[in-house]
Amino acid sequence: MHLGLYLSEAGLHAGGWRHPRSGMDAGANIELFRQQSRTAEDARFDFVFVADKLAVDDIYGGSPDEVLRGRVNVHRDPIVLLTALAGATSRIGLAATASTTYSEPFHVARTFSTIDHVSGGRAAWNAVTSVSDGEARNFSRDAHLDHTTRYDRAAEFIDTVLELWDTWDDDAVVLDRAGSVYADPARVRRADHAGDWFRVAGPLTLPRSPQGRPVIVQAGASGTFLEVAARTAEVVFAVAPTLERAQDFRAGFRAAVEAAGRPADTVKVLPGIMPIVADTDAEARTMERELTALVHPVAGLTFMSASMNYDLSRHRVDAPVPDVRDELRGSKGRFEHVIGDAIERGITLGELAVEYAASLSFPTLVGSARTVADEMERWYAEGGADGFIVLPAVAPASLDDVARLVVPELQARGLVRREYPGTTLRDHLGLARPAPVR
Repeated sequence: MHLGLYLSEAGLHAGGWRHPRSGMDAGANIELFRQQSRTAEDARFDFVFVADKLAVDDIYGGSPDEVLRGRVNVHRDPIVLLTALAGATSRIGLAATASTTYSEPFHVARTFSTIDHVSGGRAAWNAVTSVSDGEARNFSRDAHLDHTTRYDRAAEFIDTVLELWDTWDDDAVVLDRAGSVYADPARVRRADHAGDWFRVAGPLTLPRSPQGRPVIVQAGASGTFLEVAARTAEVVFAVAPTLERAQDFRAGFRAAVEAAGRPADTVKVLPGIMPIVADTDAEARTMERELTALVHPVAGLTFMSASMNYDLSRHRVDAPVPDVRDELRGSKGRFEHVIGDAIERGITLGELAVEYAASLSFPTLVGSARTVADEMERWYAEGGADGFIVLPAVAPASLDDVARLVVPELQARGLVRREYPGTTLRDHLGLARPAPVR
């Protein structure tokens, strides 16, 4: 069972930052991130994961004012953060987000290759297309690209990064000091990429990285996402509220990977889960109630609006959830289900907002170590997951609880490793080191 940690200074739950066990403050607090990374490494997690958003959420009501009240919306540069964490850890993988809509392939290729070198082969790139007009306005655009267009750009972006990573052969560097040859020119080549979106000559300005290529992570649920990810993803961060949906997604995605000409096992499907764990089931349920009571009503509305790229302030919070599925311009796959399910249940927009703020549609596993481990084992054994991205409800407290209680239980069942199998992230994930594609 593979485990990734979603790194956060507050926790996933919208009430987490207000809880007494939260470790966040108003500063950078790099030690909080180091502490969590070391805890995850001691528990033999495969990697830590740093998400990113390129704007303070400002879609709800056309202003960032409300989000500053409801939930934490702080996103530091994930690359700078990973660099700091590389020096604070020695084995755990380091995954970070970089947008294919608001970056350039050469920059992303060089950055993640550098992290792979600095960390000794532990880097992973989470390729995202971003979601909102707020992000567009920070990059000299009035509006975010439409769904189809941004995934078309993303597909070529990822292909270009892969081409750049392959511009150096593994044995290109010869270091012939006597003959004054640093690298064999026959083993270094240009990318010479010329496509609809990008023209990139190459080669990359540093040798091939320890993993050959950093691991590629992707997250999404739409049909367009599946087309791109089936060709290129090696880890998929999935959103699956139920085991049945997780099973359907994993089976469908593995079939798409095979249809794209790759073995299904070359991709690890890791649904996100939010464990709320304590010494007893009753204590865990008490913790869940405490967190729910701390959710500001506007937290879900602001987050949903930004993620959907649709302003929910147009609708009354005490009215039934409006069917805006045809108007989504941000995250489509996730919210088509979220909205459809809410309409079917007949709940109000305000009720949905509180629900969503509490979990972001990830399953919440509440209970003792045995209860939580039982559910994780069930998802794993019944084909819903190759492992999980653990999203602490409160940071760092919830991670401490998982590491102290759940991981030993899973290790006792033979489901989680006690030692790392190698030194690179590919070793941890059981992924082959790719040879350069000429």
